[in-house]
Amino acid sequence: MELENLAAGDLLSWAMETYAGEFAIATSFQKEGMVIVDLACGSGGKCRVFTLDTGRLPDETHQMIAAVRARYGISVEVVAPIQEDVEAMVSAHGRDLFYRSTDLRALCCEVRKVRPFQRKLAELKAWASGLRREQSLTRAGVRKVEEVDGRLRVCPLADWSAQQVDEYVREHRVPVPPLYQRGYASIGCAPCTRAVAPGESERSGRWWWEDQTTKECGIHFAASGAVRRNA
Repeated sequence: MELENLAAGDLLSWAMETYAGEFAIATSFQKEGMVIVDLACGSGGKCRVFTLDTGRLPDETHQMIAAVRARYGISVEVVAPIQEDVEAMVSAHGRDLFYRSTDLRALCCEVRKVRPFQRKLAELKAWASGLRREQSLTRAGVRKVEEVDGRLRVCPLADWSAQQVDEYVREHRVPVPPLYQRGYASIGCAPCTRAVAPGESERSGRWWWEDQTTKECGIHFAASGAVRRNA
């Protein structure tokens, strides 16, 4: 079976059948993640869904947990950072350290997102992500199925366009955060995300004060050595 050629729904069905309870969908309830949840539930399979509660999420993201439960009957598994790690970071650098340098921003992502994410992945053999090649240059080479750190990462929407995602959301009335209606194109932590202007890229609203074009938190693509040393 050539997994790269499978349609999104078929690929999810394969992953759920192959890995059963050791497969889960990781989502921050952005459009892509919600499309994946809808496709998985529509296949009739039973799937696990987890999300990261960084402690800095907008209220609209928290509301999506209840929306997913109501629509799909899924109890979302919520993963939080270790409180001692957060307290040590805030004591050393302040609560809004991310505004001061790229390394400190990446350190905050490391503590609040990457470590909890890796802790959750230890329970799994495979997981699904909403990465799309069109989103940024960093993601242009993403494959639908590839091994990452000893586990299989499944990206069912890797070859989808933003238009395809929007069309699916409208056609299937998939619940998404209301922030999209206010001009957001990519949603992360509240202080690190803003709405985008017409013509701006999808990722331009993330960490908008940074100059570099790579806008990643370290979950999907490794952080720099400097960040690891700071962490």
